[in-house]
Amino acid sequence: MPELPIVVVPLSADDDALDACLAALDAGTPAGTRVWLADDAQAGPRGYAVVEQWMARTALRADYTRRPRGVGEVAHLDEVLGACGEADVAVVAADSRPLPGWLEAMAACLAADGAIGSATPWSNAGEAAAWPRIGEVAAAPAEAPRMARAAAEMPALLPELPAAVGHAVLLRGAARRRAGGLDTVSYGSWYAALIDLSLRLAGLGWRNVLCERAFVARDAEGAALDGDMERLAVRWPDWHARLASFLMRDPLRASREQLQHLLETIGPPEPQRDLFS
Repeated sequence: MPELPIVVVPLSADDDALDACLAALDAGTPAGTRVWLADDAQAGPRGYAVVEQWMARTALRADYTRRPRGVGEVAHLDEVLGACGEADVAVVAADSRPLPGWLEAMAACLAADGAIGSATPWSNAGEAAAWPRIGEVAAAPAEAPRMARAAAEMPALLPELPAAVGHAVLLRGAARRRAGGLDTVSYGSWYAALIDLSLRLAGLGWRNVLCERAFVARDAEGAALDGDMERLAVRWPDWHARLASFLMRDPLRASREQLQHLLETIGPPEPQRDLFS
């Protein structure tokens, strides 16, 4: 199995969502995985208590940092990614819930093709990577373990996405550094900065792909801040047309239908072998 990347969770002010995210990370991520909870002065007293209690019991190798004053999500995340050097980093939104096996599957994507700069998992609120319907927000899977097993059975075709999506994305460290990191001047939201980074990666020959064997749930899509989409349109005049074309052509339809079929037909998990057999 390839070495697992660092997981970065930029904290938000939503304490309940953060609690659910950390619980899902614990349940679905291998013990000992490096996790960085990066707080841009967002978590309040209850959020800090959630972090403190979680770090006391988690089997993950977790660290927590907090800035005394916020600098904005893009500047803060760029600072965090820069501190990771050329390590591969999975950025997970604090209101997302990764399903079991998500990180191993995404790491396998990067290992399978050295030209991949970013890998995005399926999500029920994943825009271009959305399941069961492209570009729509649906309810999170009712049976997370079942969905995780279904996704794990998908073929790893690694189709191209128009851009990575912010519910969760694995960034190849070398590619990110070559592209110059996040644009902290032009964009105020991670949503827009990730699209911009994806397009710069593509311009340098890297691929932005869907990892069909991983699923990360989320209750809502990410959002841009005022002015972000206008600045994207100025820098990348064909972006909106490319995205619209992707949504209308729906090249992932067969893959979504295959995942739906697997979800409906997947059997129970294999029974654990007798340790003394």
